[in-house]
Amino acid sequence: MGSLKNILKTTLPLGIGVFFIFLTLKNTTAEEQNIILGYMKKTDLKFVILSGLFGVLSHLSRAYRWNFLLHPLGYHARFINSILAVLIAYISNLGIPRSGEFLRATTISTYEKIPFEKGFGTIIAERIVDLVMLIIFILLALGLQFDLIWNVLEQNNFSFSKLILIGTVLLIVFFLLRGPYKRGTHPLLIKIKQFIAGLMEGIYSLKNIKNKGAFLFHTLFIWFMYFAMFYVIKWTVPETKSLTAIAMLPAFVIGGLTISATNGGVGIYPFSVALVLSAYGISNESGLAFGWIMWSAQTAIVILFGSLSFFILPLINQRLKPEPNG
Repeated sequence: MGSLKNILKTTLPLGIGVFFIFLTLKNTTAEEQNIILGYMKKTDLKFVILSGLFGVLSHLSRAYRWNFLLHPLGYHARFINSILAVLIAYISNLGIPRSGEFLRATTISTYEKIPFEKGFGTIIAERIVDLVMLIIFILLALGLQFDLIWNVLEQNNFSFSKLILIGTVLLIVFFLLRGPYKRGTHPLLIKIKQFIAGLMEGIYSLKNIKNKGAFLFHTLFIWFMYFAMFYVIKWTVPETKSLTAIAMLPAFVIGGLTISATNGGVGIYPFSVALVLSAYGISNESGLAFGWIMWSAQTAIVILFGSLSFFILPLINQRLKPEPNG
């Protein structure tokens, strides 16, 4: 039984890795693949590689920052396991959107003995911080390029009324279920309460961060890398070389908002970026070229390192001594 367990522990992640590689390739059409290959043949690869390097640095910083959230809970994750878990999360999101957070928490729970709900709670806390940063970028883009962004949103049928309606419905459901939830004693409900308590503990870890300066530095660094890897791609397309950082900010924001709409933004990301860039007189062909080069460069990084992570993770942890936690 023990040997079977060890075999499964090694082969199962490999199988999952192959599965997600298949899903990722399946979600790109032959036409899209031909477009990507065509543009990549014409582009200056040194800027594509530089963009990929910035992306890798952001992933490394995210993995390092994670321990600042785990420490207040009394846990520590080895950096190698943290970065591999982060990379696995990114590639799983390409296959099944939003699955990465669960797989990341599962991975760190398996190899670092950190309770799933607490690890997941820190990931939620991390996402809250990222949401704040995204809002800052949105406000910055709105302040600097308001007319441009509003025109793009109107073209995509953006509606504040829909957002208000959804928020109202959620509030009503929350207040209707609040009483039964507090009084419930069913075993399943108790487990749900314990799970939510673990999540909240992870979120509360934000205020208990000991090294807030380092956490803030890594947060700013991650988002600076995000923008840098987007910005340098402008030198791969002749028509976009003259665009300023301020002019590219709205395209960066709109592109970022579309990432979760499909698997890693496939299809919709290049389209939305091209749409915004067209407001600056950039042709649709050049805009799509920019979008596809940016998307394919970062997707290639995620597929490469994410796939390797599935293979490397069980092999490395066979040699590592267990890290005391809890």
